[in-house]
Amino acid sequence: MKTIHMLRLLTVAGLVPLAGQMAMAQEGGYPYLGLSVGQSRAHFDEQRMGESVLGTGFTSTTVDRNERDTGYKLFGGYQMNRNWAFEAGYFDLGSSSFTANTLPAGTLSGKVRSQGLNLDLVGTLPITERFSALGRIGAQYARTRDSFGSTGLATVINANPSHRETNAKIGVGLQYEFSPSFLVRTEAERYRMNDGVGHKANVDMYSVSLVMPFGRPAQVATRVAAAPVYVAPAPAPVVAPAPVIVMVPTVPVAAAPVPRRVSFTAESLFGFDKATLRPEGKAALDTFARDVQGTQYNVIMVEGHTDRLGSNAYNQKLSLQRADSVKAYLVSDAKLDGSRINTVGKGETMPVTKAEDCKGNKATPKLIACLQADRRVDIEVTGTR
Repeated sequence: MKTIHMLRLLTVAGLVPLAGQMAMAQEGGYPYLGLSVGQSRAHFDEQRMGESVLGTGFTSTTVDRNERDTGYKLFGGYQMNRNWAFEAGYFDLGSSSFTANTLPAGTLSGKVRSQGLNLDLVGTLPITERFSALGRIGAQYARTRDSFGSTGLATVINANPSHRETNAKIGVGLQYEFSPSFLVRTEAERYRMNDGVGHKANVDMYSVSLVMPFGRPAQVATRVAAAPVYVAPAPAPVVAPAPVIVMVPTVPVAAAPVPRRVSFTAESLFGFDKATLRPEGKAALDTFARDVQGTQYNVIMVEGHTDRLGSNAYNQKLSLQRADSVKAYLVSDAKLDGSRINTVGKGETMPVTKAEDCKGNKATPKLIACLQADRRVDIEVTGTR
């Protein structure tokens, strides 16, 4: 019992540093906590276990097995970027039991329980905006405890053997994001185990997990370009010269439309790696739309931009999706003329930062923060008052 308490204390101690980073979490770097509950199924070799603990001259014959039980996990992790995370936790895979008939006449009953700690590398592959596939590989340190009893002529040499060992574990699953602070997973995992007398076996667990990220994404204020949002009045009309032969009234000539640009950081409009507008982003676009009201504009161009992290194809798709989301909101909620709003995705082709200022290609929190200026949506209004 003291050993199990120590395992739990070690797990909690490992999660505390993760919780301490909550206030510092930014896009692509945030901690999370979670709870899993599900069904475990053990694949121990009860025949071999019986032979290891029965006295000399006894053998087990028919075996009645109960291999399923309820298991759970408590875990915490750190999402380094949209594809990779480290995860540590405490697991209890429940117990399995069996009853075997023996020769000479008697019965042997046994129960096996497994608990331990794990450390995994978790990979995430987005399928849709909210739906992702998961894969994990890691190591787990488990303690397996057996308890045996007998009736009749059967005798047990060691009634309570136990075994501790580090083994591998793997898993696959699916994840759905209900909100930036609430996710649900379904997973199938396999733990490589030893029973209490040292024989190798597998224990599978099928679970549902509730995952709670913290500080995702960071709140970033809108970054406005040097040009003001308001469209400047057109220059004074130019009077045409009078003809030499026939005198006609002077006619004003309209000045060419003057474009004005405003830029929003991607973080102020969208969640991490998303193209759905956040409430703060909608409020910023409402302010922009009010500024445009009363302006006789010819066209509004919405450009989406990303940083250089990720593939060219993915960044191009994400930048266009974000531009389309801005247009859809300006038309449906801000009531601007959709026929005069165009969108384009520039991907990573027009960075604001310089390569020498933001070095590297690995998605570290430091590099992600340095490339923040590249992740933006630019809106250009061409028109006159």
